[in-house]
Amino acid sequence: MNGGDGEVAAASAGPPPLLEWKFSQVFGERTAGEEVQEVDIISAIEFDKTGDHLATGDRGGRVVLFERTDTKEHGGSRRDLERMDYPVGRHPEFRYKTEFQSHEPEFDYLKSLEIEEKINKIRWCQTANGALFLLSTNDKTIKFWKVQEKKVKKISDMNVDTSKAVGNGTLASSSVTSSPKHYLANGGYPDKSYNGLSSDISIPPGGLRSLRLPVVVTSNETSLVARCRRVYAHAHDYHINSISNNSDGETFISADDLRINLWNLEISNQSFNIVDVKPANMEDLTEVITSAEFHPTHCNMLAYSSSKGSIRLIDLRQSALCDSHCKLFEEQEAPGSRSFFTEIIASISDIKFGRDGRYILSRDYMTLKLWDINMDSGPVSTFQVHEYLRPKLCDLYENDSIFDKFECCLSGEGLRVATGSYSNLFRVFGCTSGSTEATTLEASKNPMRRQVQNPSRPSRSLSSSITRVVRRGSESSGFDANGNSFDFTTKLLHLAWHPTENSIACAAANSLYMYYA
Repeated sequence: MNGGDGEVAAASAGPPPLLEWKFSQVFGERTAGEEVQEVDIISAIEFDKTGDHLATGDRGGRVVLFERTDTKEHGGSRRDLERMDYPVGRHPEFRYKTEFQSHEPEFDYLKSLEIEEKINKIRWCQTANGALFLLSTNDKTIKFWKVQEKKVKKISDMNVDTSKAVGNGTLASSSVTSSPKHYLANGGYPDKSYNGLSSDISIPPGGLRSLRLPVVVTSNETSLVARCRRVYAHAHDYHINSISNNSDGETFISADDLRINLWNLEISNQSFNIVDVKPANMEDLTEVITSAEFHPTHCNMLAYSSSKGSIRLIDLRQSALCDSHCKLFEEQEAPGSRSFFTEIIASISDIKFGRDGRYILSRDYMTLKLWDINMDSGPVSTFQVHEYLRPKLCDLYENDSIFDKFECCLSGEGLRVATGSYSNLFRVFGCTSGSTEATTLEASKNPMRRQVQNPSRPSRSLSSSITRVVRRGSESSGFDANGNSFDFTTKLLHLAWHPTENSIACAAANSLYMYYA
């Protein structure tokens, strides 16, 4: 997705080769039988634009940062290392960097509502002077964080200078007691019988000729300090579902069920309401906003999705309040296909722009759809994520799983898309013309484990099960893609694709898994 010419070149060269995914790392892996604490479950994942840092948020209000190590150890960027003919690591590797408490549980006394500390979204901002900046939000409050390395300041030894002391005693930094003492001008005691020092210290006659006073010194040690620079609060009556940075580097949007607000990063006490879908009478409410994102390069354009399965593209130059959209993307309902669940499963849970802004990826309950912003007649591609669940929609409604909000992501070059499913599975699809790539992976140390062919289905070869050649994964069995029983309690809702590498980070409960191809 690096422009139209790149798309044409890719199409003429045919689809890219199929990727073989391998396990890279896991953070916070559970031991067998270990019970997961609710506060430890990961609720947000985000790479920064360079791919050198990764942030996760959890239901306990914490933000954990990871940094890339495979290039940092040798210095310079990956491109610089390749130019120097330096052997570059085969895949990105990360290590724990730091963590901080972003949000605390609150209580709204006016509405008698508890406000969870759970992190809903994290977005990286532009770095400056070696410091990292990011936005994090819970249901009501957005915070702007600065994470910076600072040199540790220490207090020098508070002891007398032993090099100038005369006598056979040894002086220790902790040898002086805190008892009140009366000193002579030269450091001696007026009362010889007073012994305020430890028994192994002897004071030479006439006292000490020098005394080292405590001094604050800056050491070579550094520590990471996270500081909340601004708090953007009291602007949303409903739960915040999205935040998105603008390409101008100065503003961002926050969206709840009925409104989208525009903020300046420098001003925390004022925001502008740019989208408001709240009807005069709430009984007339037919749809809500589910996700919103700025265009990656045009600072005046943004898109938001709705619970009715539509995506609206708006231009901030048209008016202060963008009641009307400049483009509407929705797929027409097939005649005779409507059911009780139609509107529920049509609700879009996440949208993402491709890197160049030409395409929008959307995720509803059953499918991934890729939209061309120049073609609003329908999606250019539709990928069935777990079509085999359609007969089970009634059960999914009963246990509320049908309301789960799965995220989606695109690869940096725009050739592939990915999203999660149940049983800790996630799916990767090729989205170039002619591609049949549709891989099912499991968030575990053996991601291809679920790809092992079921003996009861000899008609599919092993190779076709590892990289699905069935049209976009449209299996129709009562089980998962390979006949395994389905577990609705383990769901992979959050995942992110590295901006420059074929590497995916995904969250399975409290564990962060990373894969590469």
